[in-house]
Amino acid sequence: MAQAENYLDLPLEEVLGDRFGRYSKYIIQERALPDARDGLKPVQRRILYAMNEEKNTHDKNFRKSAKTVGTVIGNYHPHGDSSVYDAMVRLSQDWKVRSSLVEMHGNNGSIDGDPPAAMRYTEARLSSIASIMLRDIEKETVDFIPNFDDTITEPVVLPAKFPNLLVNGSTGISAGYATDIPPHNLAEVVDAVIAKIDKPSVTVDKLMEFLKGPDFPTGGTIQGVDGIRKAYETGKGKVVVRGKASIEDVRGGRQQIVIDEIPYDVNKAGLVKKMDELYIDRKVEGIAEVRDETDRTGLRIVIELKKEANSEGILNYLYKNTDLQVTYNFNMVAIQGKTPKLLSLPEILDSYVAHQKDVLTRQTVYDLNKAKDRAHIVDGLIKAVSILDELIATIRSSDDKQDAKKRIIATYNFTEAQAEAIVMLQLYRLTNTDVTSLEQEAEDLKKRINEYESLLSSEKKLLQHIKKGLRQIKKSYADERRTILEKDIEELTFNIEVTVASEDVVVSSTKDGYVKRTSTRSYSASNGGDPGIKEGDHLVGLFELNTTDHVLLFTNKGKYIYLPVHVLPDIKWKDIGQHISNIVSIGRDERIIQSVPVRNFEEEQYLIFFTRNGVVKRSELSLYKAQRYSKALIALNLKDDDEVIDVFHTNGHCDVFIASNKGFGLWYHESEISIVGQRAAGVKAIKLKNDEHVVNGQVFDELAEPSIAVVTHRGAAKRMKLNQFEKSSRANRGVTMLRELKTKAHRLRGLFMIDEHDIICFRTNQGVTHSIFPLELSVSDRYSNGSFVIDSDHRGEVAEVWKEPIYQKPFED
Repeated sequence: MAQAENYLDLPLEEVLGDRFGRYSKYIIQERALPDARDGLKPVQRRILYAMNEEKNTHDKNFRKSAKTVGTVIGNYHPHGDSSVYDAMVRLSQDWKVRSSLVEMHGNNGSIDGDPPAAMRYTEARLSSIASIMLRDIEKETVDFIPNFDDTITEPVVLPAKFPNLLVNGSTGISAGYATDIPPHNLAEVVDAVIAKIDKPSVTVDKLMEFLKGPDFPTGGTIQGVDGIRKAYETGKGKVVVRGKASIEDVRGGRQQIVIDEIPYDVNKAGLVKKMDELYIDRKVEGIAEVRDETDRTGLRIVIELKKEANSEGILNYLYKNTDLQVTYNFNMVAIQGKTPKLLSLPEILDSYVAHQKDVLTRQTVYDLNKAKDRAHIVDGLIKAVSILDELIATIRSSDDKQDAKKRIIATYNFTEAQAEAIVMLQLYRLTNTDVTSLEQEAEDLKKRINEYESLLSSEKKLLQHIKKGLRQIKKSYADERRTILEKDIEELTFNIEVTVASEDVVVSSTKDGYVKRTSTRSYSASNGGDPGIKEGDHLVGLFELNTTDHVLLFTNKGKYIYLPVHVLPDIKWKDIGQHISNIVSIGRDERIIQSVPVRNFEEEQYLIFFTRNGVVKRSELSLYKAQRYSKALIALNLKDDDEVIDVFHTNGHCDVFIASNKGFGLWYHESEISIVGQRAAGVKAIKLKNDEHVVNGQVFDELAEPSIAVVTHRGAAKRMKLNQFEKSSRANRGVTMLRELKTKAHRLRGLFMIDEHDIICFRTNQGVTHSIFPLELSVSDRYSNGSFVIDSDHRGEVAEVWKEPIYQKPFED
């Protein structure tokens, strides 16, 4: 008969949840997180205990690492040898731990991230301070549990006579929990423990008078004392850690940056590589060479600078863009009472002090019992010497050792232990000298027993004993603080010149959104010939700028694009530029209406916006300085179907002239336009009637008397003098500039303030483009419609009018 199948039919999520729960519990408690008492993870504790059991201590010779790893995985840690060896190597790396617990001969890795030599090549032993972690473990000071195969026992925790969790810190990731506890200075930690013992209610601020902050083995500088305080109060906090760098003068009037300390846990080779990449990719200007000059005398990275380079700016750039400055996040999680907990500094100290009280109590009980047992034996030996002859006679007449013990116990009232000691007594111990020494030993034992009992009966004495031990450790092992602490986090600033090669270039932008920068050489070679432009497109800006300048591109939808000149593509003058959508995302029906170059946002300067529906807005230019250029930003809020028709850059002392399609023009000073914020909508510019809209607005110097040129939809153009108009005030109707015809009345398509170099262009709805030199037109009065330039019946009505941008050097000194 076939055997019946015996299995459970369980839902997958239930099985997975149960198994993962067990696995999580294991890796939290038994792998990744340190114990709050001794600051060790299980693998580290097992390595130290195994080395101690094998007498592989600091006062003996080094022993092959593979032998220790074999012992650990054979007796205590049933995992792969590489995980054990890696943990053992880390305990020996003096750039990872503040006080190395293992000493190693051979290649134990490097700060560059090089792997250590294989364990068959290296030798190791416990360091001197590690012996303090294990001191008195043989005195039943900690609990022991069976190992994985129940053949021997291992400690649950080490006695840890110094506060290892804070001194060496810890880092680890488990399921749902991670820990990052930085290393600290031994002397400061000891002082903090003593302060906590003296006054259990001590505040974090008071503790920070002793324990000032982390002390990394790699030195460096910590900025942000408030972050340390928060971490000590809550277990979580953030500080900035930067390497130690200095600027040195070298021959030829040049300078170099020398780095001799880097932040904790930063890979030096990776840091040097990143700096080299910044130099090769020309992300930072002024670096001539990056060299790693580290040798047996210490760490040294040299960044050689070019002549007249901005050394402070370059250093700040390196702090900001490489791991020469990093953020360290405290996350002080440790196992306390078999549970992972986020611990504050007082809680860590409390946990350690409670552990030391327990260890010292158990040690004292062990020593007391040993002393009492010995005192009992010594009392028996002293009594035995006083009746020596009778004892010898009794022993000689006995059958064997067991019979002799029975007779001694029965005849002279000795205990089992005393009788054992008497029958095992060697003859030389019966001299007078030894009797005296027994009496002296009994006296000493009595004193020690009194001391132990006194210690156990008084918590105060117990704590004094702990403090005495800690002070002795501090005296033997303390060293100077390596990490400098600074109260505030320095804001890193550097001029754009640090990151961009200063170069004069020609910047052009078109209505349809094509932008480029062109070398002055390429522009000159074309003799100012036609730029590469698509049919139906035209320039809206043409400037000679520096790569350290900026350009603001404004769109008809009330957006603006902040563009550092150096991010523009470098394209030949005769080639079409790159579309702005490759740099910044803009709408399909969005077009560029104005290009404003900016060198300095700080000066008192303004932007004036004109909209089709008769709104004008004035805002400070400084509001438009952006931190990023990844998307189009709001320049002003438009209502309904309104759109921006022009933007001008002013110094606050200009006049404005605004014209409507029905030929009304209004002139007033810009001070009439109140200054508003970046996203504000603006104010009424001109009074409009139904079916009337603004054609254009112009801004010009208040002392100038420019000519005014207009073009109508029927292809007529005329020129007027400004003095034909009266200066008025904002939001008025303005005065007429065209003669109203009963049939086929002229409607304004464009109005511009012009001087002798200006060219006005227009395009008809049939695609015909025409240009005029407006100063060649005779001056007309306000009531004429000018002269026809084209025949609109045959070539189409004028659809678009613009003034050809003149090549400018806006920031020429």
